[in-house]
Amino acid sequence: MADSKIEQLLKKREHLLKGGGDKAIEKQHQLGKLTARERLDLLFEENTFRETHLFIKHHCTHFGIKDREFPGEGVVTGHGVIDGRPVYAASQDFTVAGGSVGEATARKIAELMDAALKTGDPFVMINDSGGARIQEGVDSLSGYGRIFYRHVLLSGVVPQISIIAGPCAGGAAYSPALTDFIIQVRHKGQLYITGPLVIKQVTGEDITAEQLGGVESHAYYSGVVHFIAENDEDAINITKRLLSFLPSNNTEDPPFLPELYDEEILPDESLNDIVPQDSSEPYDMREIVVRVVDRGDFMEIQEHYAPNIVIGFGRLTGRTIGIIANQPKHKAGVLDIDSSDKASRFIRFCNAFNIPVVTFVDVPGFMPGVQQEYGGIIRHGAKMLFAYASATVPKLTVVVRKAYGGAFLAMCAKSMGADTLCAWPSAEIAVMGAEGAVNVLYRKEISEAPDPKVERNRRLEEYKDTFANPYFAASHGMVDDILEPAETRAYLAAALEVLKAKRELRPQKKHGLIPM
Repeated sequence: MADSKIEQLLKKREHLLKGGGDKAIEKQHQLGKLTARERLDLLFEENTFRETHLFIKHHCTHFGIKDREFPGEGVVTGHGVIDGRPVYAASQDFTVAGGSVGEATARKIAELMDAALKTGDPFVMINDSGGARIQEGVDSLSGYGRIFYRHVLLSGVVPQISIIAGPCAGGAAYSPALTDFIIQVRHKGQLYITGPLVIKQVTGEDITAEQLGGVESHAYYSGVVHFIAENDEDAINITKRLLSFLPSNNTEDPPFLPELYDEEILPDESLNDIVPQDSSEPYDMREIVVRVVDRGDFMEIQEHYAPNIVIGFGRLTGRTIGIIANQPKHKAGVLDIDSSDKASRFIRFCNAFNIPVVTFVDVPGFMPGVQQEYGGIIRHGAKMLFAYASATVPKLTVVVRKAYGGAFLAMCAKSMGADTLCAWPSAEIAVMGAEGAVNVLYRKEISEAPDPKVERNRRLEEYKDTFANPYFAASHGMVDDILEPAETRAYLAAALEVLKAKRELRPQKKHGLIPM
């Protein structure tokens, strides 16, 4: 082969690998952002990334871009290795036409997603784009449709993770919304359907891009974002940590760490003192979670959204588990619209990817109130019932304290399919709390008593003696065992070891109809 042809190849490649050029790269750095390829270099193990479609070009002849070159079409695509496992990734290149998505850009991404589906490997999308390339009109719009369609094809087959490292506006916001987890970079990433200028024109509201689509709006209020990253490097580290808990696809089990399996499990006496004697006093449920998982390694998800419920990943004897837990520190751990949605989606993810679910219960009920009822608490609460009942992975439930009414069922009671359910001595399993129950059951007796206050207190004590403990429920077979809290980790580890071989057949159907 003539040296001139090789030189020509090397020159073309060198030019294309520069993306938008030195000035555009410098501007990207001045904004505090890494380039598309720098992000991928951090994501993958050294010298494992193989780029695809570097030489692709657009064929648009409209609006004066016929002769314009967009190196790589504004996105870097390819595959590499993370922790010894193949992963596919697409990283939008803001130095090239603002990372705008044209027909060829979408084709690159769609073909990469097709490859991920064929090989059964995770897909990571790093978003940093001005949106659809307007000059290409409906071709760019159709391109986004191809991407959306493939997100749905990949859903439940391979894990999909989105990093919001720059602007992500308009229809482009729906691409990350269709993935499993979204990581947003503080002050750099924005995510919204209509930008501040459009909102100003239509509604007259004044708002900045950061106020509208920054981490505060999505991590705290909308619940769209699952993790906050402080910079690009942090976003990459979160991605790699998240992948370490997940299987490559839905036919595999999550990664198993034998060194954790071999560690001795000793009673943890500190668990005996976490729950206060006063059942109305709050405590931090995460203190229990970190003492139960291996080496206290708990990766919380959506930490700031609906904090009355805690979700996240940990390991138990080296195996990944998904954790759902009421949080008494916030709204007494009550279930409301947002917490029901948060938990339901996570349960569905765990079930799709063969991750056992461990549930810690301290729930006083569903949130009462006119706004909750008007907002559809019945429908949203039903999502949790549906998610738990339809899950076929191992389901282990620990009743820590309150377990009242339908909210107890929604937290995976025995009758809702829990494979094993244990309770601490502090557990209170009943239709409702003592105060409410006594008001319903003994209203007449209390009002007619010579001293209503004394009678009410007597009835309260009677009700608490019967239900403010786990023994009545255990006598009816609703509790498998009552544990000293210190034994919880050992109990769950033994149960998980047995349940790893669980097989559960369900009626044949296309899919169930979860209340939406």
